[in-house]
Amino acid sequence: MYAVTVRDHVMVAHSLTGEVFGPAQALHGATFTVDAGFRGERLDEHGILVDIGCVTEVLSTVLDPLRYRNLDEVPELAGRNTTTEVLAGWIAGRLVDEIRSGTLVGARGHVSTVSVTLHESHVAWAGCELPVAGED
Repeated sequence: MYAVTVRDHVMVAHSLTGEVFGPAQALHGATFTVDAGFRGERLDEHGILVDIGCVTEVLSTVLDPLRYRNLDEVPELAGRNTTTEVLAGWIAGRLVDEIRSGTLVGARGHVSTVSVTLHESHVAWAGCELPVAGED
């Protein structure tokens, strides 16, 4: 199995609903380090799983609607608790969509899973892994 991972970061504000979140129920800021991983069993004719430059640009584009935003006001996330796990799943889903649409040239036939890990700090992180195969 081959793997490629790229990294970016995103600064956001949000609040979480539910007593389980204690003080995080109030509006607060977060800076997430975002690792996007791509795995597959074979390389293309150029010896790559996915072009690192292209996937870096696509990850940045996926994160752009979240940058410096209050996630409570982002329409695509409306009504959801934007926990680290939820955000990782949302980002992973957008990356899978980009592969399925052909934006990541060559990745569609080679990448089998996409994983996203959001690091809240140097001691805590959460993630989501999604298969690429599925409905178009």
